[in-house]
Amino acid sequence: MATQARQQPHWQAPPEPNANTQLPPLKIWNSLTRSKTPFIPLDPKSKRVTWYACGPTVYDDAHLGHARNYVSTDIIRRIMKDYFQFDVNFVMNITDVDDKIIVRGRQQHLLEEFYDTSRRRGTETTEDASLSALQAYLSKNLPLLPSDLSPEEVSRSIDAQYKLVLNGKALDGGAAGDKEAKIKMHIKTALAASSAIVALKTGSIPTDQFNSQVQDVLLPYLDSLYGSTINASDHSIFTKLTKKFENRFMEDVRALNCVDPDAVTRVTEYGQQIVDFVAKVEKNGFAYKTSDGSVYFDIEAFEKADNSYARLEPWNRNDQELQADGEGALTKKSSEKRSDADFALWKSSKPGEPSWPSPWGDGRPGWHIECSAMASDKLGSQIDIHSGGIDLAFPHHDNELAQSEAYWCEQNRQSQHQWINYFMHMGHLSIQGSKMSKSLKNFTTIREALGRGDWTSRSLRIVFLLGGWREGIEITDDIVKEGSAWEDKVNNFFIKVNDILERQDDQQHEKTDRSMEEALQKTKDDVYNAFCDSFGTPVVMRSISELISEYNSSDKSVLSTQQTLKIARWVTSIVNTFGLNGPAKAGDDSIGWSGISIPDYAKPYLTSISKLRDTLRQTARSSKNLTAQNLKDIAEPTQNGQQPQKAEAAPYAAVLSTFQSDISALSTSDTLAKDILQLCDRIRDTDLWDLGIYLEDRPDPQPALIRPVTRELRAAKADQNALLQQKQAQKEKAKQEKDRAREEREEKGRLSHLEMFRTEEFAEWDEEGLPVRDREGVEVTKSRAKKLRKEWERQRRVHEAWVKEQGKE
Repeated sequence: MATQARQQPHWQAPPEPNANTQLPPLKIWNSLTRSKTPFIPLDPKSKRVTWYACGPTVYDDAHLGHARNYVSTDIIRRIMKDYFQFDVNFVMNITDVDDKIIVRGRQQHLLEEFYDTSRRRGTETTEDASLSALQAYLSKNLPLLPSDLSPEEVSRSIDAQYKLVLNGKALDGGAAGDKEAKIKMHIKTALAASSAIVALKTGSIPTDQFNSQVQDVLLPYLDSLYGSTINASDHSIFTKLTKKFENRFMEDVRALNCVDPDAVTRVTEYGQQIVDFVAKVEKNGFAYKTSDGSVYFDIEAFEKADNSYARLEPWNRNDQELQADGEGALTKKSSEKRSDADFALWKSSKPGEPSWPSPWGDGRPGWHIECSAMASDKLGSQIDIHSGGIDLAFPHHDNELAQSEAYWCEQNRQSQHQWINYFMHMGHLSIQGSKMSKSLKNFTTIREALGRGDWTSRSLRIVFLLGGWREGIEITDDIVKEGSAWEDKVNNFFIKVNDILERQDDQQHEKTDRSMEEALQKTKDDVYNAFCDSFGTPVVMRSISELISEYNSSDKSVLSTQQTLKIARWVTSIVNTFGLNGPAKAGDDSIGWSGISIPDYAKPYLTSISKLRDTLRQTARSSKNLTAQNLKDIAEPTQNGQQPQKAEAAPYAAVLSTFQSDISALSTSDTLAKDILQLCDRIRDTDLWDLGIYLEDRPDPQPALIRPVTRELRAAKADQNALLQQKQAQKEKAKQEKDRAREEREEKGRLSHLEMFRTEEFAEWDEEGLPVRDREGVEVTKSRAKKLRKEWERQRRVHEAWVKEQGKE
């Protein structure tokens, strides 16, 4: 049973809204209670919602683990705004001052200087420094290896000392985890650097490749030697890095279709406000200064004043590893701290670190204080929602809560101040069982994933929607297939609905299918309840899929066009709400999503091609006395087809023209019907496919469905081609084996049974060629003679068969 110290403190529900205010029965999983709690905004009218989200620390490109956080946050923000109609004021910070940023900025600066020096002094300097850097790296990160290991011995020694880790286990033989993932990262770095150094000695590696392979061992080595010597008053050393990666981050999340925040705050723009914030916490009695000019939060004083520390994860409050990670790599342990758990609000700057003026001396903000000062400045003393990744819960968010409540604390209060009402934490994205993270280097950047085509903005969102926002997601083949199947199903639904729009029959408007009306209403109710149940997107995704399945199996003869459009518009509104349709708004009166429409300039040609092809296929299958003249008569109405009005239409016009010419070139023969069908298949599978168009044949009397080639269609065709290649390979292998067996039979059959034993092994034979004496003159025994006779009989049959095949007597 949990002790009192490990229990979450009391959470105060927000005041009830005005009597005439209508709120949805929305419940949010709240990390402050670890339960679903009714959502009540602070706004008396219950319309305006304040939301602060922890943004990126900009020292590297964002990866798919970050995408998990920011896309899931964007989805919930859209649901709040577009579905529940809340007026959301969404603020996100950019951390552009931080230990990791200082180290990375300093390292990059020193590396550039090192390369400049190396270019002047030659490769000997580079080799010596790289060798020293490698040995320092091995000593710190792979301590099981000998300290004086040469580059040539690194690979062999790693195989011996870290065999268990390389085989997917922990060092103690148990299950591997994040620790082993980090060891693998260090092994990869060490192997790359050692092989580069060996190659440099022989001159067999280009300079750019060498620099790339040794960079990760050189960076910490150079920083350990010269980091404290740089001119840290030149903030451009650090802002050059942060501005670059902030811009790249914003490009990445926009590529993922995340809506820009209503306001963005940066630590470098809040220097004085942060100093003022720390000063007030100190004035309120919850902070103290040390002799080096640092300021620490006093947890004991805070709790003695009837406040609660570690509201989110009290069970982690004594986790020294998490505490150290929260303080940063550049923070040295201070003997003046009143408690090991006390954390820095203001850090005195050491040589090689940027600084700002303060009453305690030049320094810089602690990590946690940044968000408290910026969020409070933008949103005030109480905020509805705060969000971030689950890995930030302790110590970052717990420290944020404590210092903010210490700042807003009033004297003679009746209860402690509650700065945040709802804390939402997004689940991890995992790969091979480990959290995707920069520190483990087991990540794929967002721009890499989108650039290679591994993911699209839509496909990634779909996977996150299927998994829910607070649960961890592991990228597996199964979840990728599930996401692709859902996207393909909705794609096909929208394509078919658009086809109905293109050729709608006015008489259908009078028909009504009550069952589909009921199915749509039930789905709407299910979706509303799911959204109210802490934004339950997996249920919503399943409900949409089930509605489309019901539509697909419905009797279309009693389903009006208007009913179909009503269903399609509602499905469109939900996918728009989810951000699955680019910039489209939830309230747009459109149908479908991007990527399913045919360009208007191409439609006249594609329609002509499709109609001509449908007619030809029907004629080829039904006409007994088919002639070339029949085909010319069919093609004649389109021979004077449209001339392209736009350059973009020219490829489609060319396919139509070629199709007509190929039809006219066919001649009357017994295979004419087959020739027509082969031509129709080529138009579908090659000519139009290469233009990104597919003609989906449907049962008569429906015309072929003109649709764009989607990722799913390409994947299906690739699978089909792979299967055909596999069958062809198997067929070729069987033929080769058959040919080889035939050749072996022929080779064996050429040898006459009368000659088969006339070898040096024997000295005398009878008239049939059977051995009588061996080469020593010893008479062949009866038992051996019997065995030799059996072999002789077998060879006689084989030889006589071969002779017969050769046409000989």
